[in-house]
Amino acid sequence: MIDSIDSPYIIEATDNNFKPLVLENSKQGPVLVNFWSKNAGPSLRQYPILDQIVHHYDGRVLLINIDADKEVSVTREFGITSVPTLKLFRNQQVVETLHGYQSEDELIKVLEQYVARESDLTLAGAIRLYTEGKKTEAYETIASAIVDDPVNPRLPLTFCKLLKHEERYKEALALIDALPPDIRNHTEVVQLHDLLIFHVDLDSSKNIDGLITQVELAPDDLEAKRQLTTQYVIEQEHEKALQQLANMMEIDPGYKDNYARGAMLRVFNILGSEHALVREFRSNLKRYTH
Repeated sequence: MIDSIDSPYIIEATDNNFKPLVLENSKQGPVLVNFWSKNAGPSLRQYPILDQIVHHYDGRVLLINIDADKEVSVTREFGITSVPTLKLFRNQQVVETLHGYQSEDELIKVLEQYVARESDLTLAGAIRLYTEGKKTEAYETIASAIVDDPVNPRLPLTFCKLLKHEERYKEALALIDALPPDIRNHTEVVQLHDLLIFHVDLDSSKNIDGLITQVELAPDDLEAKRQLTTQYVIEQEHEKALQQLANMMEIDPGYKDNYARGAMLRVFNILGSEHALVREFRSNLKRYTH
């Protein structure tokens, strides 16, 4: 075991308790998982930095240590081939993966994107205003907070989510496209961006049952498959969406400037790189990429 002071912010996890411990806690805030080994020098050098950083954040980040030599099941599940490997979880999914030794500055740069900030209190107030029906005031509050704290990705992310809730998809996309690269490339922002593209592409005149029938009658109707894929993504039927996209690649991988490949990458982003469906369908990209 890595030596550490007794801390409520640092926990040793096992194969048996990893998922409930990490996934449930990640709903409340960022959880940093440290896959390590006593036989790896970089792991031992990394730990004092992790210990220091976690206590610096005083409970806003939870550190979970996994002995990769002992807890082989979860280590294999997350594709760990070298240590140290750090995986940051937020809202039950991996949002960042760091391979090898990381400096204090490098770690803080990543964690700052996910750790609660003062502007998050302003954001919580804006959300209350929105739920009370004071939409204009809520948007103005978030916009003002973005000016004061431009590095907090949760501010524009929430702004765009509210626009999405009102079905103002093109406005939300335009806002994301105008963000600085560091914020625009934030995992959750990218996920929302790619979901919004499907909403914009949706032909609301077509219903999902009719599209299913159309595809059954004309299996080579790629436009019907494209619209059916869009419906499936919006309904969170991701496996069915990926199956349609894989079939489109098989019929004509170049259709509409490689639409199926691009759409599959967007679905992968929405699901997160660690999702089982991503691992299952990733081979389709290699097979049909020219």
